[in-house]
Amino acid sequence: MVAGLRIGKTLRDFCRPDQMALVVYDMQAGIVRQMKDGAEITAKVLKVLDAARRGGYPVIFLRHMSMPRALMGAFQLRQAMAWQRTDDPDAVEPWFLRGTPGFEIVPELAPRESEAILDKITLSAFEGTPLAIVLRDLGLTSFAICGIATEIGIDPTVRHGADLGLVPVVIRDACGAGHQEAAERSFDNIAYMGDAILGDVEGIVQAMSGHAAAA
Repeated sequence: MVAGLRIGKTLRDFCRPDQMALVVYDMQAGIVRQMKDGAEITAKVLKVLDAARRGGYPVIFLRHMSMPRALMGAFQLRQAMAWQRTDDPDAVEPWFLRGTPGFEIVPELAPRESEAILDKITLSAFEGTPLAIVLRDLGLTSFAICGIATEIGIDPTVRHGADLGLVPVVIRDACGAGHQEAAERSFDNIAYMGDAILGDVEGIVQAMSGHAAAA
């Protein structure tokens, strides 16, 4: 305790439904099917999601959204060209248009009416979305994150969240990757920075269940 502040250090310090939300990042059909371990990651995310629901934790899903071609500016076209491995902007196809099957959250996770779904065109879940406002309005100080992909969007979301004064909890084995070496570099950097807590599915499920039992 310093100057009236309680400084959390461990997962159990933050793993309470009045302090932490679960953020499920980009678990969309069109993304999960690109991962060789997509089914395995989905199962692990579902295990965490079930624990969060039982424990009464706020749950927020993120979805990556493509702009229609007419609204894709220079940066978005450039980014899409890099992802789609083409030098021709006319060859770009918007992969995640609203209303298409690939845009939707995988059915195994089936967001509930009490859970939010936020759409974004950025990699950080905090940029251009009301995520930070929602968390702060609920009086939360932390967020646990899982989903896909570590090296693409989870890493910048963790860094951005920490810059906003929120403590990220990274559920490492429930975070999928398109490039495992790049993902490991992201995990190493997150650990080096020291702002986040790195955990696993078993640990966070136990922590969520413990607080649920005590509630």
